[in-house]
Amino acid sequence: MVNRPTAEHRMVRRCRIILCRAEGLSQDETAAKVGVSRPSVNSWEKRFVAEGMEGLTERKRSGRKPSLDEKVKEEIITEATRPPKGRTQWSTRSMAKAKGVSNHTVHRLWRSNEIKPHLTRTFKVSSDKQFEEKFWDVIGLYLQPPDRALVLCCDEKSQCQALERTQPGLPLGLGHIRTKTHDYTRHGTLTLFAALDYLDGKIFHNTAARHTHVEWLGFLKKVDREAPDGLCLHLIIDNYCTHKHQKVRSWLKWRNQRHRKSEGIDRFVMHFTPTSSSWMNMVERFFRDITVDCVRDGSFASVDELKNSILDYLNERNLNPKPYVWKAEGKSILEKIKRAKAAMPEKD
Repeated sequence: MVNRPTAEHRMVRRCRIILCRAEGLSQDETAAKVGVSRPSVNSWEKRFVAEGMEGLTERKRSGRKPSLDEKVKEEIITEATRPPKGRTQWSTRSMAKAKGVSNHTVHRLWRSNEIKPHLTRTFKVSSDKQFEEKFWDVIGLYLQPPDRALVLCCDEKSQCQALERTQPGLPLGLGHIRTKTHDYTRHGTLTLFAALDYLDGKIFHNTAARHTHVEWLGFLKKVDREAPDGLCLHLIIDNYCTHKHQKVRSWLKWRNQRHRKSEGIDRFVMHFTPTSSSWMNMVERFFRDITVDCVRDGSFASVDELKNSILDYLNERNLNPKPYVWKAEGKSILEKIKRAKAAMPEKD
């Protein structure tokens, strides 16, 4: 043990005490040679005689008595999920005041038990009776796209506001963050129609002042013109009423009949996501990117200025498109949804 390079210093010192005593040195001589007191030599010698090498190891100590009562600690943890009357949640300071402790104590207990009253996650469990059937229909297109086809994730981003800040803000720089005024002038809105090609990430797009079935049908016709000939276009869309309008369905039926005669396959196949399940549509991921990169923090003096900014962003993106890849396992998603339904309280 004395010659072991990785041994603890205190263990080596105790072993040297035993070796010195084994060589015949007195306790006083051993204490002087090792550099400890004589009572220490006597203590470690007795422990070695009684327990051997095990007696030289460090024993567990009781440590300082806890300053926080166990009952108070339990209340801080359990009552975190039960806010007081008139409030929606506890804060560390309000809980600390109620329990007579510091907010650092409350924060430490909540953090060690992964309690986060300040965070909230939104969710919506679909009530669609055909949820599982529609779910696998959409997921199947992502995992195994059909031959001679394009998978297009389609939707409209409505109410894109052309907001002009009342004063110019400071740009981002070293040592300070960028700024913008809290107030603005509204100059109108526009709607962005987008169809994301799931395989290569290209965006088919169009802008319009409104988002009725007329604009949606015009967008479908534009996608029909721009998509390669002879391919079947599988559109993943939500259940918005304009997508199912009678005139839209009539045109799709007519277009499919013509394409079936010339190419032997339909031109359009519609795949509707389950109700309240827009998260399944990959174009929503693109809408998040364009909102952050182009729309949200901009200042636009007119709708045309907003439109030009959006079109510039889309044109640049289509020069080097990046696809969004679905990686989640369908089975695990369904199991999570079932657990959520089971945990939800039943309505009266």
